[in-house]
Amino acid sequence: MIAFKNTIALTSVCLAALMFGLEISSVPVILPTLEKVLHGNFNDLQWVMNAYTIACTTILMATGTLADRFGRKQVFIISIIMFGIASLICGLSQTMPVLIISRFLQGMSGGAMLICQVAILSHQFTGSKERARAFGIWGIVFGAGLGFGPIIGGLIVAVLSWEWVFLIHAVLSVLTLLLILNGVQESKNPEAKRLDVLGIMTLSVSVFCLTFFITQGTTLGFHSTISITIITISVLSFIAFIITENKIQHPMFDFSVFRIRNFSGALLGSMGMNFSFWPFMIYLPIYFQSALQYDSITAGLSLLCYTLPTLVIPPFAERLSIRYQPGVVIPFGLFIIGLGFILMWFGSSAEHASWLTMLPGTLLAGTGLGLTNTPVTNTSTGSVASTRAGMASGIDMSARMISLAINIAIMGFILVSGVLSYLRSNLSVNLNALEWRSLSEKIAAGNITSIHQISPLDSSGSIAHAAITYGFSWIILYGAIGVWILAFFSLMSFSPWKNSVSK
Repeated sequence: MIAFKNTIALTSVCLAALMFGLEISSVPVILPTLEKVLHGNFNDLQWVMNAYTIACTTILMATGTLADRFGRKQVFIISIIMFGIASLICGLSQTMPVLIISRFLQGMSGGAMLICQVAILSHQFTGSKERARAFGIWGIVFGAGLGFGPIIGGLIVAVLSWEWVFLIHAVLSVLTLLLILNGVQESKNPEAKRLDVLGIMTLSVSVFCLTFFITQGTTLGFHSTISITIITISVLSFIAFIITENKIQHPMFDFSVFRIRNFSGALLGSMGMNFSFWPFMIYLPIYFQSALQYDSITAGLSLLCYTLPTLVIPPFAERLSIRYQPGVVIPFGLFIIGLGFILMWFGSSAEHASWLTMLPGTLLAGTGLGLTNTPVTNTSTGSVASTRAGMASGIDMSARMISLAINIAIMGFILVSGVLSYLRSNLSVNLNALEWRSLSEKIAAGNITSIHQISPLDSSGSIAHAAITYGFSWIILYGAIGVWILAFFSLMSFSPWKNSVSK
């Protein structure tokens, strides 16, 4: 009976993990469709993704404390219900503002789901072998959601409609809820600490304002009073966050862990992956569908080359970590991601660019991610005392989500800037600064036909296609250089040669 209930509980947790992963990797494929159907601009498309990631960040640390105090099962149930309702609203949205707001609610409930999953598995499976098997299955399902999300999203759009990319989760949420009620045991932590409300608020405000400044700065004017006010609030909020976490008795971020070289090195690995690989996944479907003119299914299949190595490589990464130390494997994995980006840069610049010219780079970048991801998670939690593992895991997840949110915005800014630079050099038309920016954002979002209104002679949209390709070359180089810089600092933090000497 206990084994049967554990199986039901594991199934419910795996379904929740699948939904969380799918909502990250399947949505990018439908962004070009959303731009056309809901008449969104480029900033709207960025916020469709960033609303989810920022919301995850705001709720991650709070959920752990709330679940410990009020019960992991109870909080898990609430998060599943909210995720289902938010997914339903997403699928029924008729305007971009409604979709973005519902994506924020979906991200909050998704982040709560994610934290509860780990706590429930840890409590439900007490034996070491049972727990290892449960976490192994959970990891495979979570990875499958991320890895196969692009093709699943493409198929749903082709067979049904974009709405079902969200509505399917409303259905899965009902099934998951039934399984939770019949299989998951309730558990609490009688020694749960107080909720760090001030820390959560100051960090969330800082990240939101910084992301808003990057995405909206061109529209508002980076030197305008509003923009300067927003970035000032971001900086002041971050300073307040640091002061708060150093003064309160039970901070959600204990900065003393940054003195541990292995923890800091692993955290830089987390930031490196979400500095390059994951934010670029948001824009890669736009390249496949707009620059290469693939349909949603072909784009989804092309993206599999980018994501599938992340499922295959982790077991090898674990063996390499045991043999050569995480301090070697993690920076090496980041370096491989950067090398993959360089190959993608060459592939996208080829005379007859296609998924085949991009294939070596996408496979190599995915391999680098696979080498980095699992060692980062194990090292960040394993380098601190077991009593602080939850806090370390929370810092790791927050670093990932914050890096992702900020770099989605930065890559979008770089893409539009690259498109704008190409258009100004190759279009002989008289436009003011706002008109140039508007045209660049439309093309960057995949609206290639928008150039016909400005340049009727370019009936084939060749300039627009060249412009978006040029813009993508900029963000590919940004991803490569950025992840290599973080690989270097990660290596310096680990200093594996010191460990070798001490041995």
